[in-house]
Amino acid sequence: QVPLVESGGASVQSGDSLRLSCSASTYMYSTYCMGWFRQVTGKDHEAVAIIGHDGRITYAESVKDRFTISQDIAAKMIYLQMHSLKSEDTATYYCAAGRLSSKIGYCRPEYFDYYHYGQGTQVTVSS
Repeated sequence: QVPLVESGGASVQSGDSLRLSCSASTYMYSTYCMGWFRQVTGKDHEAVAIIGHDGRITYAESVKDRFTISQDIAAKMIYLQMHSLKSEDTATYYCAAGRLSSKIGYCRPEYFDYYHYGQGTQVTVSS
């Protein structure tokens, strides 16, 4: 399969905004789940935002009201718009692709529910 490719990471100041993009050309079909995870070195992956084929969205509490996940189904793109960035948002951000489980019925923010991850894009926020 074509890899997931993230872009948009950068070094910014606290309070700035960034938009991450993910090219997901071979993943966004049928009953998919797509999402953004982030990882700080030495820590577990954290689900930031999840979006399903039906548009249902889940956010981590720490990013609600600051981050927005969206999708362009025709272009097979996933975006993460980040506002009011904080130093604690510093991490490597990964785009993730998964498939909706009929048994579960919704896209969970669980790392092992997603079968493919991109290489990641670094976001560094300086206070």
